[in-house]
Amino acid sequence: MHEGRGEVKTTLRYSQAFKKQVVEEIAGGKFGSAHQASKAYGIGGPDTVPRWLHQFGRTDLLPKRIRIETMKERDELKEARKRIRALEAALADAHMDRCLEHAFLEIACEKLKTTPEELKKKSGLTLSGALGKREPGKG
Repeated sequence: MHEGRGEVKTTLRYSQAFKKQVVEEIAGGKFGSAHQASKAYGIGGPDTVPRWLHQFGRTDLLPKRIRIETMKERDELKEARKRIRALEAALADAHMDRCLEHAFLEIACEKLKTTPEELKKKSGLTLSGALGKREPGKG
């Protein structure tokens, strides 16, 4: 059915008793899965019956995902997680260093009664100078 062409969309609402019945039938073994129950009763939407299983606290009846992996994959994942932790720690350290350097610069500028920009100009500190490149127009 197409909305906007004069046709009315029908929304199905299932009673609590019906939902409970379907969940109990799955639990009792009448249906082997939520999908089979959905098919048997013509319930649309792949998430409807699983949602009812959650609602009635029967998540034990939902399919389980089991990941099978090789030892190499497991080791790679373990190493990747270890590397991520190390990088996060290094980033935190670098951020802390930057914050301390910024605070130090502000204190120095306050004592010298100048701004960070003026101090950089006076000291000749530039990014290109730090990288060993010459500034345009200078020797």
